[in-house]
Amino acid sequence: MNNSIAIAGIHTGIGKTIASAVIAEAIGADYWKPVQAGTEERDALTVKQLLMNGAERVHPEALILTQPMSPHAAADIDGVRVDFTAFKWPVTNKTLLVETAGGLLSPMSATTTMTDFITHYQLPTILIAQNYLGSINHTLMSIEVLKSRGIQLLGIVMNGDENKYSESFIEQYGKVPIIARIPQFGVLNNEAVRKCAAEIRQSLLGFVRPNYPI
Repeated sequence: MNNSIAIAGIHTGIGKTIASAVIAEAIGADYWKPVQAGTEERDALTVKQLLMNGAERVHPEALILTQPMSPHAAADIDGVRVDFTAFKWPVTNKTLLVETAGGLLSPMSATTTMTDFITHYQLPTILIAQNYLGSINHTLMSIEVLKSRGIQLLGIVMNGDENKYSESFIEQYGKVPIIARIPQFGVLNNEAVRKCAAEIRQSLLGFVRPNYPI
């Protein structure tokens, strides 16, 4: 787990999967989503389609649940016990981006949260945020949660349109840098992801150092 980075969000539906694809492309990382709830729209398949050599860089989920809902509820319906301490981690010599589900305090099991998972494995974290009414509060609370657990927060990646007032307040108050921005894509495909990755690569590399040449 020493070469792994958690991709966490301030809220559900914040764009973690697309951000994961762009960041992975930018730094040449692999991708893994440990728990997938719902089988019709699997995030791993989305990332696989968007990455160069995606079939080689996207690793199978540790657990796939049938229902598209919070993992603790989906697991109960499926009669499955979620124990992240028993997950079999992918084997790779590259940096591994580990996408969590929902927000930081969203459940991973009936008794644990996504932050518990990040804390157990001591994963440095990139926080994905968006600008919307209430996002300052959500972002700062997420920063506080990570800091309270002693988790290394590498920085914030903003997904979507800029709001200089919100972002300057978050950086100043939270004392965490915004290290990159990912736009809302008009057309989402391999080319768009590669272009965006090239644009933010140098910015990311100022805060995120892969453990191999890219």
